[in-house]
Amino acid sequence: MLAELQLDPELLTGFVDVVGITDVTRDVKTFELRAAWMPTVDFEPGQYVTMRIPELGCERCYSISSAPFGTNTFTITVKRVVGGVVSTYLHDSVRVGDRVHVDGPYGLFSTSFHPAQRHLFLSAGSGITPIMSMVRSLLARQGGPSTDIAFVHSAATPVDIIFRAELEQLAELAGVSVTILCSRDSEVETWTGRRGRLDAATLAEVVPDAAERETFVCGPSGYMDAVRPLLAEAGVGQVHEESFVFATAPADRVAKARAGGRAAMSAAPAGACHTIDFVGSARRVDCDSDTTVLDAALDAGLSMPSSCSEGACGTCKSTLVSGEVEMNHAGGIRPKEIAAGKFLPCCSTPLTDLVVER
Repeated sequence: MLAELQLDPELLTGFVDVVGITDVTRDVKTFELRAAWMPTVDFEPGQYVTMRIPELGCERCYSISSAPFGTNTFTITVKRVVGGVVSTYLHDSVRVGDRVHVDGPYGLFSTSFHPAQRHLFLSAGSGITPIMSMVRSLLARQGGPSTDIAFVHSAATPVDIIFRAELEQLAELAGVSVTILCSRDSEVETWTGRRGRLDAATLAEVVPDAAERETFVCGPSGYMDAVRPLLAEAGVGQVHEESFVFATAPADRVAKARAGGRAAMSAAPAGACHTIDFVGSARRVDCDSDTTVLDAALDAGLSMPSSCSEGACGTCKSTLVSGEVEMNHAGGIRPKEIAAGKFLPCCSTPLTDLVVER
């Protein structure tokens, strides 16, 4: 079982209370969570938390769907994934009054980190969740610049439109343009709006000034792959993406690293070899300056929890007892944690010999 941690009033790391559950669509639920030990949950719109389910031995990242309104509650909006262990557990087993463990917030996918006067948001399916956090936050600003938002969302059918009522309300606001596309009708509704998938012609028609906007994109991998060339063709240069693509097992992680190779990321001489002492397992492994600490550990047969390969989720977070690393993370660790000696093995290469508390 995951032990209770000493709770830091400045960090969203610990067991939170489930204080509300709302059905959003037939396979999407919003979970309202409260961090009782914090006066205010501090996060940037668009960021996410890593949720750990100890009884399942699993971790998953979920975007925060609410805006940061200065309270100790926040929401995640979760789509049930066929075969998805964690999403199925959340939908079928979690009830109001239960507690779940979260760690965060993480991520750089936020209007706070990429401020602009004009925004373009493109989403598909549950990719709308971090987008809605940013849109809600932008609309809640007081005394700031005028709102100029173009929002294009894609769904399979009308009943699959997440936050549909809110999107329809947003479309009535000055300075906000909302376009919804559905690929097909549902069994209970014929879609009368735009149909099909987002293409160059539709993008040019509904957002003719796309090239002048700071753009945020989130959705399934197929959607992301299709949107990139559309944005390039439209001359959109400032594009930010969010996606969670995790390895399914340590063997997959090592295989991925070996197949793709790793670019030299450290300032150490190319090919320099260092030793890593893992205190918890009393093991010493060799690691060259082009290999991450996680890859070296897994390749040596050591067990180390991990999910992503880009320093995004925080699952592999460890304590660096001594030594120096070059860490190229994607928002999966906080400055306060780095100052306390924490690091992410999945995106860190050694600059010296290391001692790791694992």
